[in-house]
Amino acid sequence: METSDLLKRVRQIEIKTRGLSRNIFAGEYHSAFKGRGMTFSEVREYQYGDDIRNIDWNVTARYNQPYVKLFEEERELTVMLLIDVSGSREFGTISKLKKNQITEIAAVLAFSAIQNNDKIGVIFFSDRIEKFIPPKKGKSHILRIIRELIDLKPEHRKTDINNALRYLTQVIKKRCTTFVISDFIDDDFENALTIANKKHDLVALKIFDKREQEIPSIGLIKIKDAESGEYSWIDTSNKKVRENYAKWWADNDNLLTETFKKSGVDVANIRTDQDYVRSLIALFKRRGH
Repeated sequence: METSDLLKRVRQIEIKTRGLSRNIFAGEYHSAFKGRGMTFSEVREYQYGDDIRNIDWNVTARYNQPYVKLFEEERELTVMLLIDVSGSREFGTISKLKKNQITEIAAVLAFSAIQNNDKIGVIFFSDRIEKFIPPKKGKSHILRIIRELIDLKPEHRKTDINNALRYLTQVIKKRCTTFVISDFIDDDFENALTIANKKHDLVALKIFDKREQEIPSIGLIKIKDAESGEYSWIDTSNKKVRENYAKWWADNDNLLTETFKKSGVDVANIRTDQDYVRSLIALFKRRGH
């Protein structure tokens, strides 16, 4: 992409997503993602009804009357985006590619994070770690993330979610909130998901296209596996072929749902032709209660 085109696209995404995060997500995001815990704020005289476990005995002894410690929520978070940049993200049939949906969602989350004074970082992964941007604050940092989202050219096309989750737990030492944004076309990552979710607070955003759920009857078609590059022919007019594919998708979807449930990870399913705002707000509301 030419530099001027890239900057124009960055600007378009910035305008759209910054507005969304300011107007829609600010409160929802804040209540859905809590800080690391409580930090000591100050002491004041004991009042009837105060928890006696919070009495500061040193100050109490000094002034000869009871004082209690006050605490406040430690709000600042570190947010990590774990973004799948494998070949299958280049699929899309109606209004946008999975890749474009992922870019917008990641940008909205990034702006929500900095408006909340949180740090944000990104791990781009295929079956390797393609790029790691350490967590920081600030608008120029966000714009760099958006630029990479639009312009990153991955060296590999396959997917390894296990590897990405292991890398996350190695490089981010303090507990953080992590959004794993992927189509989750991979297998055997339940164990890695469970381990990563014990150390961090994981949220899965599953991006998929309507055409991945079912094949239309349009005769003989040549399809390409986006990750392996292999071609094959499918007779879509054959009802059995369509039914087998729909069953495979449904089984796979159920398995994924079960995987997220067992590993204790919240998930939002987001279709490329649908409004992601609604799905994200529903997710935030579920977490905020």
